[in-house]
Amino acid sequence: MTDLAAAPATNATDALVERLFAAVIDTLEVATVHLGGRLGFYRALADGGDATSIELAARTGCAERYVREWLEQQAVAGLLTVDAADAEPSARYYHLPAAHGPVLADENDLNYLTPLAGIAVDVLLPFEQLLDAYRTGAGVPFEAYGPALVDAIGAANRPQFANMIGDWLGSIPDVLARLRATPPARVGDVACGTAQSSIAIARAFPEVTVYALDVDATSIERARANIGAARLDGRVRAVLHDASDPDMGGPFDLITIFEALHDMNHPVAALRAVRANLAPGGSVVIADERVAERFSPPGDEIERANYGFSVLHCLAVGLLDEDSVGTGTVLRADTVRAYATSAGFARVDILPIEHDFWRFYRLLP
Repeated sequence: MTDLAAAPATNATDALVERLFAAVIDTLEVATVHLGGRLGFYRALADGGDATSIELAARTGCAERYVREWLEQQAVAGLLTVDAADAEPSARYYHLPAAHGPVLADENDLNYLTPLAGIAVDVLLPFEQLLDAYRTGAGVPFEAYGPALVDAIGAANRPQFANMIGDWLGSIPDVLARLRATPPARVGDVACGTAQSSIAIARAFPEVTVYALDVDATSIERARANIGAARLDGRVRAVLHDASDPDMGGPFDLITIFEALHDMNHPVAALRAVRANLAPGGSVVIADERVAERFSPPGDEIERANYGFSVLHCLAVGLLDEDSVGTGTVLRADTVRAYATSAGFARVDILPIEHDFWRFYRLLP
C-alpha cells in the first residue's frame, strides 16, 4: 500500500521538475528576446535581411563575438533560422522568418511582443528591495523599476492603442457622438504613461483635446517627447499629476484609465477625483485586467500571468503609503464596482469589447 501511495507523488514530483526546468529555459529565452529588442538585432534583420554575425554586428554597432553567440542561441531556440549551419561560425547566415517578424520586430503590429519580454525582465530590477518589502510590508516605488520599464510598457501597449482605440471608444454611441461633436470634447487620460493612449485618442478623433496625466516624472518626460514626435503638441498636453488630486484640470467630457487602476495606492480617492472632474453628461472608461470573476485555482494563463506581475511589481507599487489599498494586478470586476460605488458613481457597466487581456468598464455618475 505504501508503494502504491508513493507512485502518484513521484509522478507529480517528476512533472513539477520538468515544468520548472522548462520554465527556466523559457525565462532565459525571454531575456534573450529582450536583449535582441533593446540592441536592435531583430529590427536590423527585418530591415536589412539575412546577416552573418559580422554583418549584424556592423549594422548594430555591437561586438561580433557577443552577436555570434546570440545568433546561435536564437537559432537553437527556433526564433531564427540559419543557412549552412556546418559552415564556419562567422560565415553562417541567419534569417528572421516572415511569420516571426510581426512578433519580434514590427513595432506597429498587434502581435508585437518583444516589449513584453522587456517588462518581464525589468520587473526584476529592484529584487533586493522587493525582498525587503515582503519582510517589512513597505512598498517599492515605481521609479525603482527603472526608466526601461516605462519604455517597455509604452512600447507594449502602443500597437493596440494605435490600431484599436478608435473602435473601443467608437463602440459606445453617446461617447462617440460627443467625441465628434462641437464644441470640441476635452478628454482626460489618467495614468497615461508615455501617452500612447492619449496620442491614439487625438488621432482617432481629430477635434478633441487630450490631457495626458501621470504621477511619474519619467513617464511624463517620455510622453512629451512622444507628443512632439507625433506633432500633436497643440492637442495633447502632458501634465504631471497625482490621480488622487482633485485639481485635475476638468471638466472633461470623457476620462479614461487604461490598465492603471490596479496600481493606484488610493483608487477610491482617484475615482472620486475623476467623478468631480466630469462635465455634465460625461463618463469614464476604464480598461483593466481580464481576470476571473473569483479566486478559483488553478488558474488559466491570463490569471497566472497577472498574479506573476502582481507578486513582482504591481502589489509593491500599490503599497507605498500606510493606508494604501494594495489592490495588486488581479483586479476583479466586483472590486471595480466596489471602488466606483464608494467613489459615488451610480452605475458601472462592463462593456462588450473583446480583448484577450483587458476588461472594459464604463462608469456613470
